[in-house]
Amino acid sequence: MSRPSNTKVDSHGTELKTAGRSGQISLGKRYAGKTLRLERFKDGRIVLTAAAMVPESQLWALAEPDRPRIERGLDWAAKTNPAETDLDGY
Repeated sequence: MSRPSNTKVDSHGTELKTAGRSGQISLGKRYAGKTLRLERFKDGRIVLTAAAMVPESQLWALAEPDRPRIERGLDWAAKTNPAETDLDGY
């Protein structure tokens, strides 16, 4: 795999990229179409973190009191073998 001429990689796998005249850098196809959170720090650092967006209509699943209930249900489902339900007995 060849690297663009504006990318240098050190022995730890850290990439150094040079921004082009328009201020852009290429992250590569691995990040194509991904949502990234950009954090800018006063000391000049910039941190990009891959992020997943949650629709507002599904935020309830991440909040109290539903999140612990969902986690307990998933834990139960992982530990419990499936069993056939006898529908004729109802």
